[in-house]
Amino acid sequence: MTTTSLPPSLIATLTGEYYTDPEVFALEQERVFEAMWFCVARASELARPGRFRTCQVGRESVLVSRSRDGSVKAFLNICRHRGAKLCLEESGEAKRAFQCPYHAWTYGLDGKLVAAPNLTSMPDIDRTGYGLINVHVREWLGYVWVCLADTPPSFEEDVIGAVVERLGDTESIENYGVENLEVGRRITYDVKANWKLIIENFMECYHCATIHPELTEVLPEFADGYAAQYYVGHGAEFGEEVKGFTVDGGEGLDRIPGVADDQDRRYYAITVKPQVFINLVPDHVIFHRMYPMAHDRTVVECDWLYLPHVVESGKDVDRSVELFHRVNQQDFAACERTQPGMSSRAYAKGGVLVPSEHHIGAFHSWLQDRLDVRPDR
Repeated sequence: MTTTSLPPSLIATLTGEYYTDPEVFALEQERVFEAMWFCVARASELARPGRFRTCQVGRESVLVSRSRDGSVKAFLNICRHRGAKLCLEESGEAKRAFQCPYHAWTYGLDGKLVAAPNLTSMPDIDRTGYGLINVHVREWLGYVWVCLADTPPSFEEDVIGAVVERLGDTESIENYGVENLEVGRRITYDVKANWKLIIENFMECYHCATIHPELTEVLPEFADGYAAQYYVGHGAEFGEEVKGFTVDGGEGLDRIPGVADDQDRRYYAITVKPQVFINLVPDHVIFHRMYPMAHDRTVVECDWLYLPHVVESGKDVDRSVELFHRVNQQDFAACERTQPGMSSRAYAKGGVLVPSEHHIGAFHSWLQDRLDVRPDR
């Protein structure tokens, strides 16, 4: 069946090779992950000078850390001498400097080359010029975002603009005070599926009644198969008997004070391309970050954020966490079940999207524009 022969209710998806071809993934690394703003860490992980975290952004390992002046810095995690990886750990703390474990070239927290064996006998070396390669960095919503592009796109348009497009304004997300919340739980998922399958899953609710029984009990309108997150400013309302966004619909935790009355008892979901999902409910925020590792593997790090006193008091957040943890498990299992089908001859020309999924077609068009490719149909 060709695109032109589809009935009006259906539109075509991307073809299977978009999910299975390492060359397509390499192009995405270059033109998407390394060219856009990419969220890498919770700022509180870098609470004091020397604290660092490393992460994969496209083809590059990136080192983010807190410098002595209190600002967050980001660098390519590569020694300028012979290209060895500088920091091997995922996270840690450098007391005064970063030292390469190969030849001991040493860099200050600002990235400047400060020491190396026999460096004093090489007075012609520019210690700034041979410092670590800087990466553009921003902080927003209590998270660190980096961009590897020489000239980064507008953060206000691409990142903040995605939130405004969904909620209608910035005030609506500011009400949640996300930057002042604390991580009550973090779960990391290693998903054997292409990153686009995860985004497409998050963007639609056609599957919700089938695989999310707990979620549709709390958010009954999701059982109808429509993605409420794609109506500007609309939040899915809790069921009448539901008291909180918990696995059993029971009482939640302390409501975030800034949440407006018209945001209470509602769930909002936001997609920030290429790799962030933000979920807002009255008493907590769920923040997903995807790290695409290969054409068929994506690591997803998910934070559950609560008011500081909720975390510090040791209150039980299990029922709160369990609801979306189950949603994640259900979604990721579906993505892993779909990934093998992308290689099937049955999907060589792609699949179809029903009306409640048509907005996924806009995501596909966006991706093709980024890659500057258009498949022959």
